Amino acid sequence: MANQTQKIAFITGGSRGLGRNTAESLARKGVDSVITYHSRADEARAVVAAVEAEGRKAVALRLDTGAVATFDRFAQTLKSALRDTWGRERFDYLVNNAGTSHHNAFEKTTEEELDGLYNVHFKGVFFLTQKLLPLIEDGGRIVTISSGLTRFAMPGSASYASMKGAIEVLTRYLAKELAPRRIAVNTVAPGAIATDFSGGMVRDNPDLNKRVADMTALGRAGLPDDIGPMIASLLSEDNRWINAQRIEVSGGMAI
Repeated sequence: MANQTQKIAFITGGSRGLGRNTAESLARKGVDSVITYHSRADEARAVVAAVEAEGRKAVALRLDTGAVATFDRFAQTLKSALRDTWGRERFDYLVNNAGTSHHNAFEKTTEEELDGLYNVHFKGVFFLTQKLLPLIEDGGRIVTISSGLTRFAMPGSASYASMKGAIEVLTRYLAKELAPRRIAVNTVAPGAIATDFSGGMVRDNPDLNKRVADMTALGRAGLPDDIGPMIASLLSEDNRWINAQRIEVSGGMAI
């Protein structure tokens, strides 16, 4: 029999970094997860095991979030997973987290690079959210992941930040258009975080890590544990009245 009180999150890019931390943070709050991964099935299995170690359920599904043509088939796969694992037709929380990094000067950025960013960071988010809307419970939540780079400018990030800026505008429109279904939609914008994103450059490059720390009010680069619990908190009932907001989680970077 379906358990309508058990909350289920769907997290893209949940096999590592901020997505993984979000799934684990939600598990500690009693929330189950469906995570997607692009290529590393082993890492996805490790996240499922970590969630299960918290006494919660998780399922990992493969998805290329930039391949819009696959979304119809994926939605059917997700429906089957929800039915088989939870006896449910819908999930509660959508976290659009999957992404790729990009660093290149504006004058050197190619059309191919820009198209790649667009497909994953905007077009993919737009149409995956659209495709999954029938599977989101009324009164559910959507969180889109942006970046501190939409507020402060770092040379080499024009293309990436522009896509995230588009996501922030989309978030406000979704909040307005999905209001009749009582679905709250917000953006979380992390600052520089020490993960394997961008080849681990913030985590593994001591000089860059120090530069980030020096420009951050709280005096260090961010960690995954600074972001995942915040997203889990945002999705909780405690924050049910937050809607259409961009919330930066950067420790006070570049203020």
